[in-house]
Amino acid sequence: MTVTQSMPRQQMIDIIARIAGEDGDYQTIVPGLSIHRHSSTAKLNCAAYKPSLAIIVQGAKRVVLGEETLVYDASDYLLTSIDLPVLSQVSVASPEEPYLSMAFQIDTTRIPALLDAIGHGAAKSSGSPRGMAVSKLTPDLEDAALRLLRLLDRPDDIAVLLPLVEQELLYRLVIGPHGARLRQMTTVESQPHQIGRAVAWLKEHYSRPLRIDDLASRVSMSVSSFHHHFKAITAMSPLQYQKQLRLQEARRLMLEERLDAGDAGHKVGYESQSQFSREYARHFGEPPGRDIGRVRRSLVGHLSGEAEMLSEG
Repeated sequence: MTVTQSMPRQQMIDIIARIAGEDGDYQTIVPGLSIHRHSSTAKLNCAAYKPSLAIIVQGAKRVVLGEETLVYDASDYLLTSIDLPVLSQVSVASPEEPYLSMAFQIDTTRIPALLDAIGHGAAKSSGSPRGMAVSKLTPDLEDAALRLLRLLDRPDDIAVLLPLVEQELLYRLVIGPHGARLRQMTTVESQPHQIGRAVAWLKEHYSRPLRIDDLASRVSMSVSSFHHHFKAITAMSPLQYQKQLRLQEARRLMLEERLDAGDAGHKVGYESQSQFSREYARHFGEPPGRDIGRVRRSLVGHLSGEAEMLSEG
């Protein structure tokens, strides 16, 4: 342990390194908790982040959201308050000190009751409504995260203690610098809540032609207000958001179901194969055939971190 390494942090490193003995992304026996290990850096990979808390205990990562890049390491946490398609990259990792992280999905349905208990004014106001933010990890939040990890070694305690640890994690996030983001996402008829409804519709119907006026009407917003708030929260226009959903799903279809580029593009809503190939190359850096070939060669018999991840910290 280094001089600057805290005792809780070293314990978190030890737990994750022991359970994730090899590189990969692991869903654990604790519902909603995943752990991640990578011994080298890699290219930007597509990922679909759900509302979650992500903590890196060793290494660093960068996440590209729209035209913004967020960088965080073992001194930070990443809070995601709405479903977001992103590009992510492990930026600091080595065999000697692998990238180690944990991610815990946030059950947003628990937030209203928590706010009733502590008072709605307790959630601090953040300057931005963005659905993803990096903040400094506090000792209290780190301690609660460590107790969550310890449940991996105490499966008999999970049913009783998990709800208590989850409640404390939510409490620490809600009273933290970005707590207002979580509060607004669960406040019915607030703009973030309305955008959340639009995002849910887009995720279910991403292959359909998108009519902005119809979607704005669906969530009871004017077109101009819908555009403004959608981009403020997701860092993308609705069309850009839909495009990322389509491209990520097409990549998954080619990797996991072995569809060719033409069939995958058509299935996700592209009528023009050339347009699909252009947008795919612009997003992933390579045409579909070259990108998928490279990823398959790197899999070495099993799907690795190059494939889509649901919520990786």
